[in-house]
Amino acid sequence: MMEWKFLCNFVPVMKNQDLKTVNQMRKSLWLLTVVLALFSSTALVACSNSDSPAERYGGKVAEIVERGTLLVGTTGDYRPLSFREADGTYWGFCIEVAGEIARSIGVEVAFVPTSWPTLSADVVAEPQTFDLAIGGITITDARRETMLMSDGYLSNGKTILCRASEADRFRSLADIDKPKVRVMVNPGGLNEKFANGNLPHATIVVHQKNEEIPGLVAEGAADVMITEITEAPYYVQTDSRLAAPLLNEPFTHGRIGVLMRQGQEDLLQAVNDAIRKMQRDGTLRRLHEKYGLKY
Repeated sequence: MMEWKFLCNFVPVMKNQDLKTVNQMRKSLWLLTVVLALFSSTALVACSNSDSPAERYGGKVAEIVERGTLLVGTTGDYRPLSFREADGTYWGFCIEVAGEIARSIGVEVAFVPTSWPTLSADVVAEPQTFDLAIGGITITDARRETMLMSDGYLSNGKTILCRASEADRFRSLADIDKPKVRVMVNPGGLNEKFANGNLPHATIVVHQKNEEIPGLVAEGAADVMITEITEAPYYVQTDSRLAAPLLNEPFTHGRIGVLMRQGQEDLLQAVNDAIRKMQRDGTLRRLHEKYGLKY
């Protein structure tokens, strides 16, 4: 830069040069100076961004990169977010989000079964069974007190499923909170907690397998299922016997995120960076549309 500034200042005193020519030379040299400055800045940025995820984040991320696989805990019982088929394959919105996170780190993804009753214990288990958990996990203050949670990437809220023939029967919590109303929930998660805390007069029925509850409600084994606005539309679309009359008036409002153990702040940063990239490039919106979910 100093050399070019010197030349630019020197040009006017050159002998036997037409003033117009001198000005043209000065302008050309100045443009060249600007181009070289921009090139240097671009080169520095490129160098700063060329480091690998292991170098950028270190810690747990470096361990994952060395292993070559991101281990993801998921319940596999929550259509359309996370579901495990009989052959062991997984599909769903959160399953694809996990795949995007793994790609951003530069590794493969492998899924590890967990359950709602054991989710928190599995996250903090020693030795560690998976790196993070995903699949309809609501961000709560209680979870943040003992674990790490990512930025939210999906809206959720409590609602109900009931038989389509009884959709007009349930228009509020008061309609549900009656002794003759059988409310079915899966154990250990926020659905059971919500039912116990808000429906003291209803008959609460705990069923072990979340994915079986919609069918049981449709068949008459229960009257209502406590679920999320992320799950209810799938069952309404795939089973004409079911309805979600309060879908647009959820009882709660929250966000779904990725759950990790404390001490993995580098992995938390990598996950948040991946989520923000998906937001910027439209990947997250495309996944919302693919699975019929609210952005």
